[in-house]
Amino acid sequence: MTAVTEAGTGGSGPQAQKGMQAQSEPAVRVTQLRVIRSEWTKLHSLRSTRYSLLAALAVTIGLGILISWGSASHWDEENPGERLFFDPTLTSLSGIFLAQLAVGVLGVLIVSGEYSTGMIRATMAAVPRRLPVLWAKAVVFAVVTFVLMTVASFVAFAGGQAMMASKHISTTLSHPGVLTAVIGGGLYLTVVGVLGVALGALLRSTAGGIATLFALLLILPIIVHFLPSDWQDHINKYLPSNAGQSILNVVHDSSALSPWTGLALFCGYALLALAGSAVLLQRRDA
Repeated sequence: MTAVTEAGTGGSGPQAQKGMQAQSEPAVRVTQLRVIRSEWTKLHSLRSTRYSLLAALAVTIGLGILISWGSASHWDEENPGERLFFDPTLTSLSGIFLAQLAVGVLGVLIVSGEYSTGMIRATMAAVPRRLPVLWAKAVVFAVVTFVLMTVASFVAFAGGQAMMASKHISTTLSHPGVLTAVIGGGLYLTVVGVLGVALGALLRSTAGGIATLFALLLILPIIVHFLPSDWQDHINKYLPSNAGQSILNVVHDSSALSPWTGLALFCGYALLALAGSAVLLQRRDA
């Protein structure tokens, strides 16, 4: 009787109550918002994120101001033809062309880095549906990039125009197309970042993702440059980087796409890569 009584008492003790309470408590539900918060924690806790974004900010602002100063210093030596097509807005935003490399590489790394360390297995175990992880990485990085790079674009524009004001070749945000171009600097770099995320998820390799990104943004335009001129006219404006960069121009080339059309096409390339990575993410093992 004593043994039975003790067993019964033990079954209703603190340990048993805790077990029953644990069973009654619902499991934490995985939502897109919670996954986004998790990816934000990962992003801002990495040193590589801070260094890469700081480099992109410094290059966008510093190089833009430096090139604007150089243009103003040599303005008197420019021939009339070059003065006619001079774009003070694009000149002050010149740092974006180099900053895109830092942003794109970081986009690749925030995905491929998890594959190289094996952390992706823990991530996918926590989020079995997988796709919310990809959407969260793209959204978090896109928002961070747009905010920081748009601020950098405005600062570079203001500093660049200050450098060119002495030669009276500066412009203002109220001039037609200028505000679009300055905001477009942040938009362009945001799409570059999303493209980097997509390539990182698509290839799962840091080296492969970076190489593909560089090929699309830098090498492909060089290759097309060596094609016959009539081929160049039909191909050049549809290349990813050329299409996206059309929004940075206030003085437009007649053969180029319009600013928003070009940016929309560039977004299409990034979304296509993101869709491909989503399909493969569901079909392949982590």
